[in-house]
Amino acid sequence: MESYLKINDEVSLRYAADCVEKPKAIVIINHGFAEHIGRYDHVTEHFNKAGLSVYRYDLRGHGRTDSPKGHIDSYLSFISDCNEMVKFVKDENIGVPVFMLGHSMGGLVTTMYGIAHPYELKGQILSGPAVAPLPPVEGNMGKVLNVVGKSFKKINIRNVVEDDICSVPEVVSAYKNDPDVLHKATARFMREFLIKAPEFVAKNVSRYRYPVLICHGEKDKVVPIEVGEWLYENISSKNKRFIAYPDLYHEILNEKMYPEILDTMVEWILLQLSK
Repeated sequence: MESYLKINDEVSLRYAADCVEKPKAIVIINHGFAEHIGRYDHVTEHFNKAGLSVYRYDLRGHGRTDSPKGHIDSYLSFISDCNEMVKFVKDENIGVPVFMLGHSMGGLVTTMYGIAHPYELKGQILSGPAVAPLPPVEGNMGKVLNVVGKSFKKINIRNVVEDDICSVPEVVSAYKNDPDVLHKATARFMREFLIKAPEFVAKNVSRYRYPVLICHGEKDKVVPIEVGEWLYENISSKNKRFIAYPDLYHEILNEKMYPEILDTMVEWILLQLSK
C-alpha cells in the first residue's frame, strides 16, 4: 500500500507499507541519495517472506515525495522526517519491535536518527553509510561547496556517482534510465548532505548506542570502506558487528549475492529479538 504522510503544508512523504500478518518485527528503510522506494522492492519481498513488515519512504527532495525536487534547507529535516515516520509506524503497530535499515545517505540519516533518538528502535542496519565527508568534497572542493551551498543554494549540481554504484551493468543501466532517480540536486542539498550532516555525526558519534550491523563492500568507490570502519570503531554501541564484503561495490543490496546479504540481515534481526 502506498500513501502520503503529511509533515507540513509544503512536505508530504510518499511511503509504502508492506505488512505481513503477525509480524516478528518491522523494518523502516531509508534509501540512499538520488534513490526512491521502488529500488527496494526486492529487499521488501525478502523481508516479508521472513515474517518482517516493511515501511519505506521517499526522503525529502526525492522520488515522488511532495517537496522541492533535489532540495533541502537543512539536514535536520531528514532527522525530523524520519522521526515522524517512526512515530507513525509505531502508532500503527503497537508493541511490535521496530528496526531501521539505511543505505548510503540513508545510512547517514539512520545514524543521525540513532544519535538524536536513542530509545525508539530495537536496532539498526547500515549499508555503506555515508557518514563522513566523501572524496568529491575533500579539501578545496569542500570549501567551495560550503560557500556556494550557503550563499547560492538553488544552483544545481549533477549526480556524478552513477557509474560506480554497482558491479552489475544492468543495475547501473536501470539506475541511469530511472525517471524517479535524481540526476541533479541543489548546492544547498549537497552542502547539507556532504558537509553539515557528517559534521553532526563526527561531533556526536560517541552518543550512538544502538545495537547495529554495519555492512560495506570492500570495492565501494562511492563511500570508501574506511568510512564504515571509522563509524564502527567510534560509536559507543556494545552490541555491534561489521561485515566487509570482498569484491562488492557500493550498492551491496543490488549485487548478485544480495539474497545472502539479506539473509544475514534477517538473521541479525531475529537474533536481536531473542535477547
